[in-house]
Amino acid sequence: MVSDFFYPNMGGVEGHIYHLSQRLVRRGHKVVIVTHNYGDRVGVRYLSAGVKVYHVPHWLVTDQVSLPTIYCFFPLFRYIIVRERIDVVHGHAAFSSMCHEAILHARTMGLRACFTDHSLFGFEDTSSILTNKLLKFTMSDIDHIICVSHTSKENTVLRASLDPACVSVIPNAVVAADFKPDPSALTIVITSRLVYRKGIDLLVSVIPRICEKYGKVNFIIAGDGPKRIELEQMRERNVLQERVQLLGAVIHSKIRDVLVRGHIFLNTSLTEAFCIAIVEAACCGLMVVSTRVGGVPEVLPSHMMIFAQPDEDDLMESIESAIKIIETSPPDPYSLHEEVNRMYNWSDVAERTERVYEVIMREPRLPLIDRLRRFYGCGLYAGKLACMIVAVHHLLWVFLEWLVPRSGIDVAPTFEHAKFLEMCKGVAARELVETGEEEELDESFRDVRSID
Repeated sequence: MVSDFFYPNMGGVEGHIYHLSQRLVRRGHKVVIVTHNYGDRVGVRYLSAGVKVYHVPHWLVTDQVSLPTIYCFFPLFRYIIVRERIDVVHGHAAFSSMCHEAILHARTMGLRACFTDHSLFGFEDTSSILTNKLLKFTMSDIDHIICVSHTSKENTVLRASLDPACVSVIPNAVVAADFKPDPSALTIVITSRLVYRKGIDLLVSVIPRICEKYGKVNFIIAGDGPKRIELEQMRERNVLQERVQLLGAVIHSKIRDVLVRGHIFLNTSLTEAFCIAIVEAACCGLMVVSTRVGGVPEVLPSHMMIFAQPDEDDLMESIESAIKIIETSPPDPYSLHEEVNRMYNWSDVAERTERVYEVIMREPRLPLIDRLRRFYGCGLYAGKLACMIVAVHHLLWVFLEWLVPRSGIDVAPTFEHAKFLEMCKGVAARELVETGEEEELDESFRDVRSID
């Protein structure tokens, strides 16, 4: 797994990589995560269940995205690949330069590569045009692509000029046990990064109108970002310090404690491929109000959500409808929790991702000339530039194979997950025998398994 976005940074991509890796380990695979350094967090770290994380020293540009270097990351990446005996490289997020570079490195080394797109992009603004051009370059030589919704698939196919047959749809999931409802709360909850794309401008406009019309409605906003200053100004301007609570960044393990304090969850995103936050909110038993954008309508059935256009007046009407439902016939939070639990679970996501890995492992290894033909189709001038980059990259790989031969790189031992669980069970058994509580062994072992 390779991406710029991973813990201790918080977000949907980070959670997806973490939970998917844990489930793949349980299914008998070895998983290694490669990301950049976060402050003084550099080197190798181990997560529970034996997932190894390489925090590679790297220069950062903005929003935790590493500086694109094309070639500088290759020697260290090759060392990790050889040392860990990697077969498949799985990149995440189109914004991650480390992801794009890792896919290029993997294909040069003859490894299988796949990519998961977690976002939607437009076709008009400068940022989207540049990102789409980079995506087309990277996707010219890849085995398979995964998208988190059908809308995301259509968007990715158009942006990268892909064959739809090589794109699969595998949604995100949620750990339902972490999001059990608490029916005592009375408020509207928002958990989001406070950036323009998440529709924070809509929140700034709607919150004062809701508070003026409904004296009993309060807001809790969890998240941080450049738009926080506008929310603070709105709160002070309308004297809503007692009714609008800004929590700042909240670690994922505490999100459930925030969600269960409310009855309504509000999502105002202007573009969204999946939105795992509304799944977590529904799992906690909240009524969801969301803008109808991107892949959001695919996420939950209609009886769990009220949709609005990304417009202030329409959003106001949808929130009022949700308030009336809560006042007259509120949904059973535990029924919502069980329904979400049946729809989304990481075991299913891991199984479907595993099938993608099995398919791409059967694909033949492409010779250099065929790879160059693929890159040549990137455009009249971009295609020639891409071929030059790939050719130099191939020469660099040949040079590294001579300079640092594989025989001189130590192979890292594989973490035995089954032995780890057996050892934990043995330790738990001994502790319970010593305390005379043998009958609690099964439940204690379930707790041990839950932490991995």
